[in-house]
Amino acid sequence: MPQPELTADEAKAVKRAILRLNAQAWGMSFGMLLGLTLFIATIVLVIKGGIDVGAHLSLLSVYLPGYRVSWPGAFLGFIYAFVIGYALGRIVGSVYNWVAFGRD
Repeated sequence: MPQPELTADEAKAVKRAILRLNAQAWGMSFGMLLGLTLFIATIVLVIKGGIDVGAHLSLLSVYLPGYRVSWPGAFLGFIYAFVIGYALGRIVGSVYNWVAFGRD
């Protein structure tokens, strides 16, 4: 059965729906990316060990209260980084949709 041709308005609506970013998906993606990156970086430094473990990474405790380069700190850092990444992803998706499509 042949498909009917779309009108110009219908084609435009389909194109807008396809090109629109899902801000929640971007938030989850950014959150997981940042969270896992900080988690893995912390765990690698903990396993590596040494006298001054993660001197530079431990400076994050200024911005992330309670974060330390340790096993519990890796999990706390994951949570902090996930929340920050989620917020950034939502902002990126929302701003893109606003700029590309205006206020709908």
